[in-house]
Amino acid sequence: MKICIIGAGLTGLTAAHALSEHNEIDILEKAATPGGCLSSYRTDRYYIEQYYHHCFEGDTRLFALLDQLGLKKRLEWHNGTTGYYSHDTIYPLTTPKEILIYPELNLLDKARLAWLTLRAKGIDTDTLDMITAEDYIVGHLGRRVYSSFFEPLLRSKFGARRCEVSAAWLISRIKIRSNRGSSGEKLGYLKGGFHLLIEGLESSINSHGGRLLYNNPVESIGKTPGGWVVNGTRYDAVLSTIPPQELEKVGGPATIPVPYQGAACMTLALDRDYTKGIYWLNMKDEAPYGAVVSHTNFIPRDEYGENLVYLGSYFTGTIRSGLDRLMADDFKRRFSVPDNAVHWSRIAIDPFAGPVYTTGFRHLIRGYGDKGLFEAGMFSRSNYPERSMEGSIIAGFEVAKTIDPGRVR
Repeated sequence: MKICIIGAGLTGLTAAHALSEHNEIDILEKAATPGGCLSSYRTDRYYIEQYYHHCFEGDTRLFALLDQLGLKKRLEWHNGTTGYYSHDTIYPLTTPKEILIYPELNLLDKARLAWLTLRAKGIDTDTLDMITAEDYIVGHLGRRVYSSFFEPLLRSKFGARRCEVSAAWLISRIKIRSNRGSSGEKLGYLKGGFHLLIEGLESSINSHGGRLLYNNPVESIGKTPGGWVVNGTRYDAVLSTIPPQELEKVGGPATIPVPYQGAACMTLALDRDYTKGIYWLNMKDEAPYGAVVSHTNFIPRDEYGENLVYLGSYFTGTIRSGLDRLMADDFKRRFSVPDNAVHWSRIAIDPFAGPVYTTGFRHLIRGYGDKGLFEAGMFSRSNYPERSMEGSIIAGFEVAKTIDPGRVR
């Protein structure tokens, strides 16, 4: 079959990797490089992801793919420490002692929070799809735990839509991040960067004759007898990995829009650490970013020769004018970073960084498709109720098997 894949993110590349040995594959990608939200910057000395990434012990399909590509040996495990920034103070929240002395919650609140964390793995998230995260936490843990701990997290992640987010997403988030010990959360990273995964997929596709067409956005799609035409070229089948409503704009089928939000992620290279050894620092104080993710408090600084920090911000609709300057200036002021301590900075912006898992989202999930037109990506079942590299890889393999069931493992 001659197959067009729209989008060279992780799902599109995985599907192309699975299909390209026995099919003729074209991948249309509007950007100049592959990877989507897993794209990387390249400096003179190293690669670094444009958006912070790590993986988890349960990501078995990711590990299997790394093994296929000869990259499994590069997978390393490190401890990720956490903290909260509140009232201009950094509070580490990794060890039991640090949690006990955290002043924003009393002992009963902390006991309730620990109880939820311990039982989260046994909760069926499908039953929580129509319950908001706010209602669930207030009902089970009380208003103070929600206001002092969960509400700032939801605000930084979903902004004005935080009150619409389902408890299914929140409990899934707790589940996936519950592999913690006294030294922090056990997280995985690919030595040298996840760009190696993207390059490995790209190399696999190329080796089987697949074509990756960069700077090539989809402009039109239409049905023809026995196939589809994309940008004037006929194909036997089409796989779209872009948001369904974006495909509709260029001639795809009418659809109920999937709620998406954008992400703006600033990377700063610094002379030293400014977050007291903490990897993931959530911002409770109002700021133009919701988290400070100090990559080199997770992966050793020696890998890069400088400290790397991400400032993560999410938005709906139009991005705030001058956000990059606002984020950098706020960070430097708040964490006492002099101008000459910043070696370089860049900002990545994606208006469709991921779905917003509002109540009822489960009913928006579509099948992979048929009749020659298929869809898969962050909106697929495998990425509900929390998106991940694992979920995108599963979607890629599953949709590939749907397209060519006889020749995809």
